[in-house]
Amino acid sequence: MINHFLGPRPLRLDGLDLPRAWRILALAPHPDDFESTAATHRWFRDRGNPIGALVLSSSANGVEDSFCDRPTAEAKAALREAEQRAGCRLFGLPEARLRFLRLRVTWPGGFIAEDEENFGILKRAVGEWGFDLAVLPHGNDTNPDHRLTYRWWRRLAASASRPLAALLFRDPKTVGLRDDVILPFGETVAAWKGELLRCHRSQHQRNLNTRGHGFDERILRVNRESAARLGIAAPYAETFELEITSPS
Repeated sequence: MINHFLGPRPLRLDGLDLPRAWRILALAPHPDDFESTAATHRWFRDRGNPIGALVLSSSANGVEDSFCDRPTAEAKAALREAEQRAGCRLFGLPEARLRFLRLRVTWPGGFIAEDEENFGILKRAVGEWGFDLAVLPHGNDTNPDHRLTYRWWRRLAASASRPLAALLFRDPKTVGLRDDVILPFGETVAAWKGELLRCHRSQHQRNLNTRGHGFDERILRVNRESAARLGIAAPYAETFELEITSPS
């Protein structure tokens, strides 16, 4: 596994000769996390790597009451799942490769409950699909669900029968990470990614209401800042910390 990621950091993902048979698993704490690294998933898709997405929570707490005709947790969850399906259709991910786990959340807050029942649901789903490389949020993050997803990934990887790799992505709530692997991209891909992000209409409107800019701008700004910080020619870059875990 480690032999596929040799070289000085940061490594360019599009310069690596990764096996095309590797199965890519997006571990998404919420709807819209898949689109946050859409350029990377597109790169894997275009070279033929099988991709699957597991959405752990519908994140009903992310929808403003004013956006929903019936501002119940159930209606908000259904809305967010519909937005995720729309985004995946536009991306080209087959419906069968998108699965909502609907893990139990705790209130107030609406964050995923860290209990063995929830972890068991995730473990069974990952086992049914299998994967070689996971894409998920970095654990050094202000969002509790992002941190929990990372802790659970560590448990899953430690119990595997072989080494597994993860690309831990940078998003607006990431506190810090190493830029081990990067994928630069240009304006054409950025416009396409922005369209995917706007499929999450509730999040787009919430960002307009609370931050004065849309959800697309919130994510793409991180990508622009990453490219500028790394001093690369492309205007945007998705960046990741690479973690390879050996069985315990």
